Amino acid sequence: MENYIVSARKYRPNTFATVVGQASITNTLKNAIKNEHLAQAFLFCGPRGVGKTTCARILAKTINCRNITENYEACDQCESCKSFNNSASFNIYELDAASNNSVDDIRSLVDQVRIPPQDGKYKVYIIDEVHMLSNQAFNAFLKTLEEPPAYAKFILATTEKHKIIPTILSRCQIFDFKRIKIEDIAHHLAYVAEKENIEADKDALHIIAQKADGALRDALSIFDQLVSFAGSHLTYQAVIDNLNVLDYDYYFKLTDYLLENDITNSLLLFNEVIEKGFDGQHFIIGLGEHLRNILVCKDVATIKLLEIGENLKERYKEQSAKCPVSLLLKALDIINQCDLNYKISNSKRLSIEIMLMQLCSIQNSQKQLADDSQKVKLVYPKRVPNPVIETIKPIVNKQDIQKVVSSPAVQPTKISNTNLSGLQLGTFSVKSYTDETRNKSLKVEEPFIKSLFDEVNEDVQINNFEQIWNGCLLLIQESSPSLLATLNKNKAILSGNIIKLKLDHKLQENDIKDRKQEMLDFLRSKTGANSLQIETEICMIENTSAIIYTDNDKYLKMIEKNPFLKLMKDELNLELEF
Repeated sequence: MENYIVSARKYRPNTFATVVGQASITNTLKNAIKNEHLAQAFLFCGPRGVGKTTCARILAKTINCRNITENYEACDQCESCKSFNNSASFNIYELDAASNNSVDDIRSLVDQVRIPPQDGKYKVYIIDEVHMLSNQAFNAFLKTLEEPPAYAKFILATTEKHKIIPTILSRCQIFDFKRIKIEDIAHHLAYVAEKENIEADKDALHIIAQKADGALRDALSIFDQLVSFAGSHLTYQAVIDNLNVLDYDYYFKLTDYLLENDITNSLLLFNEVIEKGFDGQHFIIGLGEHLRNILVCKDVATIKLLEIGENLKERYKEQSAKCPVSLLLKALDIINQCDLNYKISNSKRLSIEIMLMQLCSIQNSQKQLADDSQKVKLVYPKRVPNPVIETIKPIVNKQDIQKVVSSPAVQPTKISNTNLSGLQLGTFSVKSYTDETRNKSLKVEEPFIKSLFDEVNEDVQINNFEQIWNGCLLLIQESSPSLLATLNKNKAILSGNIIKLKLDHKLQENDIKDRKQEMLDFLRSKTGANSLQIETEICMIENTSAIIYTDNDKYLKMIEKNPFLKLMKDELNLELEF
């Protein structure tokens, strides 16, 4: 009991080769030792438990080793290595900046730096949690950090690089440690389990690695806890029971219910999850990850994205073959929306149950949509060609001609004013409706065509136009009084089917354009003449300078009264915005 050492300390790496998941950083440090290009200061930053302090200790030990191996690792046999392993080295100092963060602490450190090493090549100072130093302490440390003695090396470690002032960052070589991959953590846990004579399931180790969130120290701490719980045989069930992890079996069953459109069993399964004490949002996130993994298994190239054990991979492949991609994409969208709305929902359980009912109804809704699309037939209206004059040999029989001319299709009738807007002018065709002349045509005489076109272009004659026009002016009475005054002064003139209006200014023309359609609708409804149009004409009146309409007019009027205003504008290079 007294000699027990936790796995995080017992199996802490003591060489670069044994560092887990940071190959790029360890190779860089070994090459720096090999080429004798060691910087005076290093900054190791990254999340917790990824090997920052461990690499700092290995670097300090290696550069002071008297017999470095061919792989540029410490020999562990020389006096310097032995004293370091026994925590009795006088050349390597570890300082906790969290408790030594004042200016006086840094002054004491600077005084120690001036003393050269008594035994060994370098004096190495490892300052952990360096971001905890105060600004005054950082500033007191700057000069020594930038120009230390040749024998002094500083290794700073921190989890919060953004809190370190830029002047310190610029004096260090920065190494960013990454989170360790789940596969690497699982392999290291298997190595530890083998050393400790513990039989552990691979799936159980993967669950521990996932729970550690990229931190090897956390994974080893969880491993020690589970070994205390389960003994020498660490099973998958023991891990999920102790870590409060939702079993994959729940998600596999729920996906089967989804494929079978089984709402009842889905709700019962969710009730079982709730009764075991799991949080609803934890269930939502786990279901989303499960369906994402199934979607990843759809392509052989993306299976490597799964960070799970081999046994689970095979189960995912089997279920992936049953699930269509369209269903998975729709299900992921529903789950994502439920996740977003879960926190603000007053009835959280109901929101999850609605999600499950929607998931189990996806296939039915897609099938119904497909059936409806087959039933619906789009009917497009037939295109009616423009009328064309067809000129073919005339029909000799006079009676046939009389029948054709008198038929409703070509019989000339009086065209009223109300039909003028809907009439399409141009050429037309004449066809017989009798069986004898169904496929024959005749050329209609020109006088008849001329009389028809004259009827179309006939001028609109309205006796009470002035009274109707006065009613139209009431529409603009409130919105534009100045325009109303102009229209009252310049009487409207009806010429044919054109109403001509004389205006005093271009701005009034814009007002007419805004109200034109409204005025035309009123006039056409009152007169019954759908061919009525409105045309405007700008008629400059005498002494227009007396009437100011725009900002530019105001500016010109001001210049006219005071010419020095334009001179001031030109001298100061001012620009006017109208």
